[in-house]
Amino acid sequence: MPILSRLASDVQLMFRRPPRQQYAALCYRMTNDNRVEILLQTSRDTGRWVIPKGWPMADKGPHEVAAQEAYEEAGVRGKVDKTSIGCFLYRKGMKDGFTVDCKVQVYALEVTEIAKKFKEKGERRAEWVSCQEAANRVQEPMLKLLILGFETELRQRKP
Repeated sequence: MPILSRLASDVQLMFRRPPRQQYAALCYRMTNDNRVEILLQTSRDTGRWVIPKGWPMADKGPHEVAAQEAYEEAGVRGKVDKTSIGCFLYRKGMKDGFTVDCKVQVYALEVTEIAKKFKEKGERRAEWVSCQEAANRVQEPMLKLLILGFETELRQRKP
């Protein structure tokens, strides 16, 4: 029986596709008392807590895609870093019922402006929360670690 299990596993690996690429914005702001807050939003389909993310765009670099998704999904603009702060993996449910593995490169975006009108207004709930609370709310383990590490890195960058 072990040989059949091994063959089944090998066949699965042969047909497994590499993860699809997405880009995301970790939107943050500093409060008057020097606390870091992260903007989380709910996904439209499951209502779980997520950060703005989307698929690559032919005419935009990865950090520009992250900034555009932040504006379209959450109505925020600001200064986006051109260098990724890390990545996480998750399984995205597609409209046809299938799921695909996605690798998400994350770019920090310091929010300077919040729009009153934007593309997905009313389709999601959004909240500003501490880094610890953000890490508690998101489901993806690698995103949890990324958020907690970001707070430490940000405090080292901004005294």
